[in-house]
Amino acid sequence: MDKNFQEERCTGVIKFTPPLYKQRYQFVKDLVRKYKPKKVADLGCADCTLLWMLKFYNCIEVLAGLDICASVMKEKMHRLYPLPADYLQPSERSLTVTLHHGSVAHEDPCMLGFDLVTCIELIEHLEEPELEKFPEVVFGFMAPTMVVISTPNSEFNPLLPGVTVFRHQDHKFEWDRAQFQSWALDAAKRYGYSVEFTGVGNPPTGMEDVGFCTQIAVFVKKYPQTSEPAQSKKPTEAAYKTVFRAVYPSLKDEKYLQNAVVSEVMFTAHAIKRSLLDHLVSEQEDSNDDPTERKLQLQRSVNCFSEDLETLAVGKSTEPLTNGSVVYIPLRKIFSFPKVNRLCGTFEKLRKLITGKVTLSSDGSAVVLDTDHEKEEN
Repeated sequence: MDKNFQEERCTGVIKFTPPLYKQRYQFVKDLVRKYKPKKVADLGCADCTLLWMLKFYNCIEVLAGLDICASVMKEKMHRLYPLPADYLQPSERSLTVTLHHGSVAHEDPCMLGFDLVTCIELIEHLEEPELEKFPEVVFGFMAPTMVVISTPNSEFNPLLPGVTVFRHQDHKFEWDRAQFQSWALDAAKRYGYSVEFTGVGNPPTGMEDVGFCTQIAVFVKKYPQTSEPAQSKKPTEAAYKTVFRAVYPSLKDEKYLQNAVVSEVMFTAHAIKRSLLDHLVSEQEDSNDDPTERKLQLQRSVNCFSEDLETLAVGKSTEPLTNGSVVYIPLRKIFSFPKVNRLCGTFEKLRKLITGKVTLSSDGSAVVLDTDHEKEEN
């Protein structure tokens, strides 16, 4: 049975708004928004809901999930794949999402180097041997910058109808605040972390002495490190099995960046061309309503708008020029548009990315477009 569903049944009389599990997720999201970690791992990720929520935070570049039950992860892991919109409009950040099948009692190098590790309603599901190994694996081996651990507060249980022993049939224990804080303070001291305690799920008015329904410990790695992690014994072999991996399209990949730049350059160039031709047409409409004569007038205007061939000093101008049925849109003009400028960063990079993909003047200083289609429409 889904642990969130069973919890909602247990807290049916005491209404938490939002539901308790959403408050826990919101607590993590608030931390991410505040500290902006780049690499986040969720231990005991279950149906990947938290990972799915976190993938929308632009600060995160690596997301990893670990769970002992592969089937639960596989049920919902499709939500972690990139959407069609992610390919149509690649993000400026890179993002890789990976799911691993394995136990938090085992060490695997894939979990090294994380900024934030979350353990939401996890530890109470661990058997005693796993719980004993947990601090060494998470704080000693993984040694992330920050760790968030949430677990039920057993002092709140008498307020929950239907709870006789534990809130969930798979719980191996549930601690009161003193037990949880004693365990957390010991782990923090042993591995060089500071720890603060809080929670979510406020008690009813007049019952504040029982504390939060869910108690939370936030561990932060002390700098400089008070003890050296056991680097020498870090394993070189994987203990987990990777069951999912998705690499999101990113503008940091030159293939996606080039596609985005070419698309934006052509969109901008056509917009400039339409504006120029609309201006020429409007000038003629005021003096002549004959469509045939108007087309001849337009052609004469286009021909005399620029003097010669494309050897005209296009590179020295930021204004579009015309010659016959051709319009020259200076790259400098296109580069001045904010989105093109932001995508490329430098003018030289703009030229590099569009060379061979966009028709340019002989000196490479302007995008070349044909006016024939617009003249037919007018």
